[in-house]
Amino acid sequence: MELEIKEMLLTAKEDAKKITAEAEAKNSKIVEDAKVEIREKEEKIHQVEDRLIKKEDFLDKRQVDLDKEVELVKQRVAEIKAIREQADKLEQDRKIAIEKVARLTTEQAKDEVIKAAEKNYEEDIMVRMNKLDTQGEELLENKARDILAVSIQRLASSVASDVMSTVVPIPSDDVKGKIIGKEGRNIKSFERITGVEVLVDDTPGAITISSFDPVRRHVARLALEELLKDGRIQPSRIEQVVEKAKQDINKTIKEKGEQAAYECGVIGLDPRILLILGRLHFRTSYGQNVLMHSVQMAHIAGMIAEELGANVQVAKAGALLHDIGKALDHEVTGTHVEIGRRILQKFGAPEEVIKAMQSHHEEYPYETIESRIVQTADAISGSRPGARRDNVENYLKRLGDLEAIATSFKGIEKAYALQAGREIRVFVRPEELGDVESKNIAREIALKIEKDMKYPGEIKVIVIREQRTIEFAR
Repeated sequence: MELEIKEMLLTAKEDAKKITAEAEAKNSKIVEDAKVEIREKEEKIHQVEDRLIKKEDFLDKRQVDLDKEVELVKQRVAEIKAIREQADKLEQDRKIAIEKVARLTTEQAKDEVIKAAEKNYEEDIMVRMNKLDTQGEELLENKARDILAVSIQRLASSVASDVMSTVVPIPSDDVKGKIIGKEGRNIKSFERITGVEVLVDDTPGAITISSFDPVRRHVARLALEELLKDGRIQPSRIEQVVEKAKQDINKTIKEKGEQAAYECGVIGLDPRILLILGRLHFRTSYGQNVLMHSVQMAHIAGMIAEELGANVQVAKAGALLHDIGKALDHEVTGTHVEIGRRILQKFGAPEEVIKAMQSHHEEYPYETIESRIVQTADAISGSRPGARRDNVENYLKRLGDLEAIATSFKGIEKAYALQAGREIRVFVRPEELGDVESKNIAREIALKIEKDMKYPGEIKVIVIREQRTIEFAR
């Protein structure tokens, strides 16, 4: 037994020596590999350092060159400035010398020359101006279609923003707790299903629904009203009510689109186009319902097209569908005009209708007379009184400013703003202003209005010079 133990000890010692030798060999290899790796990394670091040093030297040289160039530019700028100052001084000296010789300032000399020319050639100028007016009228008559379409154009200037929220009245503030639910379970479920934000704050008797999508907002409103009537507010019930509200809204959208097309007499449109058109019933622009605006435009465009001898059906269809892109502009990238074009092209609308609708914001050129008619109808519908929200005080102030601009000129007796600020009649003193001067002052008033005021469309300036001679027979 003792002999066996000794043999086992000897065997164990031999195994231990072998294991120790192997471990030492592995350790030596690992150390050697680590040294090789360290040397490689050191070489790479040295290479990077060399490149950085070279790059730094290059940048230093570049900086020196740039400093020299900047200094050279500064010298050139100083030289140019000195030359310009010298030229200005020479010009000023020349003016002073001329004024000394003529004994008049530049402005006085200019006024004298203009007055002399007007006095000597007043009759000739009036004849020429009348001839130009006559020729202009004949030219306008020959181009009646384009002139009529362009002359009525207006631009809306209202600043009212689109409605982005809907307020839902509630019977009592106790209901707010039920709407929120335990740990916000109900309100979170409602927001997730409808895609809107529900604002439950301290406002008494009301809850606000907020969303950029008008259809989602109205679906949420219908669903919330139904839940309040029913009283059972829980996630499963919310899903049922929202689904029913969506079906009701889709039905309303379809009916509104078909009703609008029927009312305008526009036939042959793809049902999918009418479905998208009906979504405009829930969209507003500058406080104006977009679908009602489109229907009104279609009627106006039809009347203008009939007067001009254009295609009435194309003009009506282009006007009705001109803002169809606004139904999806919050879901699809691009302007509402570009979105509308893609919708009509996808669902097979006639090419002439697409051309008629695509130019109403001048994003595309006017290719047909119908495109001008649609643009004109859009301006008329948007700028007519009451169509879009405008502050009464701002409106009255604009009229007052308009009259003040006219009366600020010398020789003006009185001025009246008419036609909702689109026309101003100016009465001049005949003893102070002649016919030619009256023509000039009309232009000056128009230019000052363009410079100092912001207004929708055009403002017609009418200058009236009335000469009266009174004698008494005794």
